[in-house]
Amino acid sequence: MLATKKTPGVYIEEITFFPPAIAAVDTAVPVFIGYTEKADLTKKAVKIRSLLEFEELFVFEKWDLTYVVNEKKIEEEFSRNQLYYHMQLYFGNGGGKCYVVSLGKKTENLSKEDFLDALEVIAKEDEPTLIVMPEATELDFKNAMDVYQAALAQAANLMDRFVIMDVPEADNAIEDFRNGIGMNNLRYGAAYYPYLNTTISKYALVKDEDIEFKNSTTPATPPAAGTPAPRTLKNSNIGSGHLERQNMIKHIKEQTLVLPPSAAIAGVYCTVDATRGVWKAPANVSLNLVSSCVEKISHEEQAELNIHTEGGKSINAIRAFTGQGVMVWGARTLAGNDNEWRYVNIRRFYNFVEESVKKAAQQFVFEPNDANTWVRVSTMIENFLSNLWRQGALAGATPQEAFFVKVGLDVTITRDDLLNGIMNIEIGLAVVRPAEFIVLRFSQKMQES
Repeated sequence: MLATKKTPGVYIEEITFFPPAIAAVDTAVPVFIGYTEKADLTKKAVKIRSLLEFEELFVFEKWDLTYVVNEKKIEEEFSRNQLYYHMQLYFGNGGGKCYVVSLGKKTENLSKEDFLDALEVIAKEDEPTLIVMPEATELDFKNAMDVYQAALAQAANLMDRFVIMDVPEADNAIEDFRNGIGMNNLRYGAAYYPYLNTTISKYALVKDEDIEFKNSTTPATPPAAGTPAPRTLKNSNIGSGHLERQNMIKHIKEQTLVLPPSAAIAGVYCTVDATRGVWKAPANVSLNLVSSCVEKISHEEQAELNIHTEGGKSINAIRAFTGQGVMVWGARTLAGNDNEWRYVNIRRFYNFVEESVKKAAQQFVFEPNDANTWVRVSTMIENFLSNLWRQGALAGATPQEAFFVKVGLDVTITRDDLLNGIMNIEIGLAVVRPAEFIVLRFSQKMQES
């Protein structure tokens, strides 16, 4: 609005009629931390949108492999960098846009410092909402727990992300995990168990012509002068003929992988968020590229995983059901005994609303702290929450039953707050909770005629 008008003429003033709107932030943007073949982008947060893009940035085009015929042994080094396989599992289960932080090539001695450094990198990124570290399970158990605790601490500090964890394989895996993870920030993470037998081919990128066959391994001592080196047999020179060569290649290509479930779960989060909404529990969903679970979990065993009376640390089970496939059969955070933050979808929905409202409220910083601004702020938030209520995210027959927004003098703002430039906004949400236990009650009815 023009403050003063000094020249005669016609002036136009546009009056703001509609309140500002809140743009919903993305809810399922995982960041994957792990080892890759290419080390050009080590410890940098790189955004990708497809498996092809990951291959271009982090995977070599040619994979060389040697097959020792008489020992039926495969010799290669590329498959130890397993993040590529986890990305296949992620995209195969509906994953989309994500970030990758490469730790470079995997060495014999893994270091938790690599993962901690990567966590510092992603702490500076605003967009990621999920932290996934499948290869952290290969660290020593204590180091793996330290990395998970650091990830939970980051999620609690930033309040805009959630940690998907795997339970490392061990004789007493569940008990060890519950004892090792501690008691802090449990509401910001969920753990899944057991590992998965996948249908992902370990050597899918190996071309037939890049497979080298030989009869025996290189001898421990070099051959004497004048003695020919051990003979190396190429595909076309195997004495057994063409059919045997093809059978051996088939045997190599049929090698599949056992992987921890976190990458697949991240894909499920993306799928459920896109099709139903972040308020829907990411459970009762079948997994793709998975043939079975490494361990079968019974109804009674899941009871011990789901409800932990001593520490409240729930572990979400993955189970196989006849005619349904391998299903995600749990939706609890590690804070399983916390009435407020027991469910994954509740914690993630609050992350979503908090981050969306926070970013929208930035435009009101340094605005007059008066009734006009308070009305605009409350109207903006109420419109946003009303839309979520219509989509089924909030419980209640009316918007008044589903949420409330309070802001005003002597309501949320004191006289002292005004003097200190503080605007307090109070928001209450009745989030829809999952029907985890459905009880069917039957009784016999007397015949009436």
